Amino acid sequence: MAKRRAKNRNAAIEKSSPRGVVGAPAHDLVVALVGADSFLGRNLVGLLEEDPRVVRIVALDFRPPATAGAKTRYYDVDLTQPACEERMAEILAAERVSTLVHVAFLSSPSHSAAWTHEFESVGTMHVLHAARQVRVPKLVHWSQTLLYGARPENPNFLTENHGLNARTDTPFFLDKIEAESEVRHFGEASGAAVTVLRTAPILGPTVRNYLTRYLSHRLVPCLMGFDPLLQFVHEVDAVAAFKLAIDRDLPGTFNIVSDGVLPLSTVIRLAGRGTFPVPHTLAVPLVNALWLAQISEAPPGFVDHLKYLCVADGERAARVMGFRPTYSTREAVLDFATAQHLRDVRLLNEPAVG
Repeated sequence: MAKRRAKNRNAAIEKSSPRGVVGAPAHDLVVALVGADSFLGRNLVGLLEEDPRVVRIVALDFRPPATAGAKTRYYDVDLTQPACEERMAEILAAERVSTLVHVAFLSSPSHSAAWTHEFESVGTMHVLHAARQVRVPKLVHWSQTLLYGARPENPNFLTENHGLNARTDTPFFLDKIEAESEVRHFGEASGAAVTVLRTAPILGPTVRNYLTRYLSHRLVPCLMGFDPLLQFVHEVDAVAAFKLAIDRDLPGTFNIVSDGVLPLSTVIRLAGRGTFPVPHTLAVPLVNALWLAQISEAPPGFVDHLKYLCVADGERAARVMGFRPTYSTREAVLDFATAQHLRDVRLLNEPAVG
């Protein structure tokens, strides 16, 4: 299994090279990453450090990424501060940034709704205003397929033309929808090449988010009478898609998903967990109480994703970007499950304290 994972990771990184992909390859890149110490940011910094076409990496975040090397220049930038806009504009101009990658978004819901709004929605406006001031020619922006919303009327596969209909009473969704709207206006007004990557929920052996915490329960909550189809993207494929968007000029919006879908019950079984069925009428008040008590990994707005379909179509990314996921949805679950099993064993074998 370890050899196979290594082979798949190498294949995914190889797919991020520009051969056979629409769009001219870039040379002498100066790449700035907003959110450089996030999961996506750290992995991208590591890949860019090894890319001979990249001459400089500009890391913007609260903390420097652990993967920073000789090419990386780190700047302490707080998106919640109004002064960050002018600071970022000065940095982008001084470093002569050719590609700006914005991945400064929370991968899990937060109880600090006001701070999250300032960080994601208002913070994105700061990023875009800075980019507009210095006329950054290219922007790569992280979004998520969750923003389509889980609804009973959804078609089997949602294309990029489908509206972002996630629940706006849930800040995790609303802030990201507002951010993507600002990015769309930026692209229309600035003439910059804007690439929006809407990733399916990211799953894998090292990523940590609401999904991995949900699937790490011994008994995973689900709703009685519902078994929706789910779709993920492996962490390696998500990073490879961003590297591909950096390597090539590929303006547009793309769903980044793994091949295949699985019923929630099958996902739980493959993860080596049991189900904890909850009556539909009790689900929302129960999740709300657990969320307020800071026990649940997600607020009530996520209950819809335990009921209805929210599966995206990856055909456009394959056709235009040349993106081909190395891991299927099933393989992503199994890779996560293997790593989680090792964590469970390690936890059981830890000596008791005291």
